Amino acid sequence: MKNKGVDRRQALGSLGLAAVGASTLGESLAEAAKPAGQWDVETDILCVGSGAAACTAAVTALAGGARVMVAEKMPVLGGTTSKSGGIIWIPNNFALRAAGLVDGREDCLRYMARYSYPQRYDPGSPTLGLLDRDYRLLEAFYDNGSAAIDQLRSVKAMDFNMFRLFGVNRDAPDYADHLPENKLPSGRCLEPAVGAGHHGGAAIASQLEAYLRSRKVPILTGTAVTAVVRENGRIVGAIAESEGKTLRIRARKGVIFGTGGYSHDEELVDLHQEALYGACAMTGATGDFIRIASSAGARMGSMGTAWRAQVVLDEALENRAVGFTILLVPGDSMIFVNKYGRRVVNEKRNYNDRTRVHFQYDPTREEYPNQLLFMLFDRRSVDAFGGDFPFPRDVREQPYIIQGESWDALFANIDQRLKTLAAQTGGVALAPDFAATTRKTLADFDGYARSGKDLEFARGEHRYDREYHPFFSPMREGTEYPKNPMPNVTMHPMADTGPYYAFVVAAGALDTSGGPMIDARARVLDADSKPIPGLFGAGNCIAAPTRGAYYGAGGTIGPAMAFGYIAARTALAESAA
Repeated sequence: MKNKGVDRRQALGSLGLAAVGASTLGESLAEAAKPAGQWDVETDILCVGSGAAACTAAVTALAGGARVMVAEKMPVLGGTTSKSGGIIWIPNNFALRAAGLVDGREDCLRYMARYSYPQRYDPGSPTLGLLDRDYRLLEAFYDNGSAAIDQLRSVKAMDFNMFRLFGVNRDAPDYADHLPENKLPSGRCLEPAVGAGHHGGAAIASQLEAYLRSRKVPILTGTAVTAVVRENGRIVGAIAESEGKTLRIRARKGVIFGTGGYSHDEELVDLHQEALYGACAMTGATGDFIRIASSAGARMGSMGTAWRAQVVLDEALENRAVGFTILLVPGDSMIFVNKYGRRVVNEKRNYNDRTRVHFQYDPTREEYPNQLLFMLFDRRSVDAFGGDFPFPRDVREQPYIIQGESWDALFANIDQRLKTLAAQTGGVALAPDFAATTRKTLADFDGYARSGKDLEFARGEHRYDREYHPFFSPMREGTEYPKNPMPNVTMHPMADTGPYYAFVVAAGALDTSGGPMIDARARVLDADSKPIPGLFGAGNCIAAPTRGAYYGAGGTIGPAMAFGYIAARTALAESAA
């Protein structure tokens, strides 16, 4: 996303403060602040962060007549939103309504409750078996998600289309389209109407930024909020660091945090995640709001959740901030096995659910048998689907791929690779009978591919598997291999002869999704579960209202926008009361 270079000095200038050189900025701010008291800058609502959550809050507050400021600690805007696919999962959205499709409130709530809390779900309960606070959050998402989108459209900040899978030219199915509670299994996914050369998440970020700039909203980059300020029990502003100087920002109506998770803070990851080897979130996702909110007396919600996706282990060990995660696994002659040579998951399931298989614990062996998985594939998959991550277009371009002219040679090379990584994996090694068991696993898979029916994990049985496969696994132009002639397009028998290939795969994330608790009005709660006046949260920096469930494509950005919208409206309503 192209930022126009409007920095702290220009933004402050738009507030009536002189734009001065960095060497005198602190002194000039102090001088300018004297008539107003302790504050360097004053506004109505301060939005911290610049992704979907914070910018939706900013647009909403602006539409409500408030003066707004945006503070972003990174030198560029857009946060992890700008790196995303840019899909937004919104129930009962305008596109559904325009198509005459009914996304009933009770039906949709049942789907969300069943997916988010399967261990509690009770369809006969008034709250579907959920704690009241959790049920109210899902209600708030349903009730406000479509309204948030409608407002962005009405003020012409953004426009949207229903997201369609171009490989099959159909609206995208939800990630649990097969659950009986899901009465409308597709159509809830929106995408930004493309403009100004941007696509995906960059289109969301650039359009929201352009709208805010067109309304002269001050946007401070390189400005890290480090604390909030409380007066008479209410949060009335924040303290930030920028260019080596301290900036005190008054926010009369509230401070809304829409920042990232903590996936790039190794201490917090070590404390709260069983395994998270890397993440594709922006490097600014270091859990700032957890510390800030804790200091303000906030109650933490679930801290162990994340928007999960697998990573290529070797790459993540070199740099936790990976460029890509393995979203929908490409290929058809491809399987995952664990250290014992057994398949443990439907390889075509969505990234969030699929990655959770890494955390299964074996109480007999006292280990996580799926801590690492091994993605096995043949020349067909890497040739036909080359370029679909993690497959390279040319195996010589991928330093982490493991090769073998035969299965036995490949297994030996996997074993050798694990030895080089042992100090960073707790010594994971292949079981003594790995080769024999894996050969049987491969033979079973070949039989499933020929019959079209995966008797273990139902790969390709549901609409999601079948329709996302061509979307994420388009066959490469020029491949020497024909289209899959098997009855199940997601499976193809392995080649009779090598070469064969593998990746070592581990648990990673798009970002974490744990942090302070909010209520259905996006107010941050204190240790007694009472709202902290003037403090609001949305996005990856809070305990996810949807818990660990990823309802469909855009399952992070949809709630982020919805609760950013809710936060701004609550701040406006409370200040007017």
